[in-house]
Amino acid sequence: MSLLASRGQLRASFVRWALFAVPAILLLGFISGQLSGSGPGNPWYASLAKPDIMPPSIAFPVAWTVLYALMGLALAFIGSAWGAHGRKLALGLFVAQLIANLAWSPLFFGQHQITAALVLIGVLDLLVLATLVLFWRIRLVAGILLLPYMAWLVFATVLNWQILELNPAADGGDVSGAVQRIEL
Repeated sequence: MSLLASRGQLRASFVRWALFAVPAILLLGFISGQLSGSGPGNPWYASLAKPDIMPPSIAFPVAWTVLYALMGLALAFIGSAWGAHGRKLALGLFVAQLIANLAWSPLFFGQHQITAALVLIGVLDLLVLATLVLFWRIRLVAGILLLPYMAWLVFATVLNWQILELNPAADGGDVSGAVQRIEL
């Protein structure tokens, strides 16, 4: 017998991984965004000058929902690749990049640390690139599923950099949420 598992067992393993990974990553992304106050409802973010290439606000939740689902599917392909060379390293890198991903919104939107967020997203770019390469080597489809994520991250890195260039005084701005009231 040359197979460790039947095709049916491998399919079942993938489905189990997918049923766990996709909702878990979607939920973690949602929680990170909600806890950090990301998006157009954030008064600090709304006050920032935006670059000309900034997509409409609705593009971000739609894009991230799709990207998180693709990430979950890619993870399921690798998670179900029992015995694959480099699988544990690939899973470890995936977790590391996911932690960096989830930390970016609180850093940028919550703490208003534009420069630190730019450094973090640069590290995230490298982690995702390494993860993509390992996923690609283990399961081609898993690597392909991470390509849109990598492309979006490069775009997000450019946006982060341009926001910093347009708003240097906002970097590390007031995070207390206090509002100054002036009566006339």
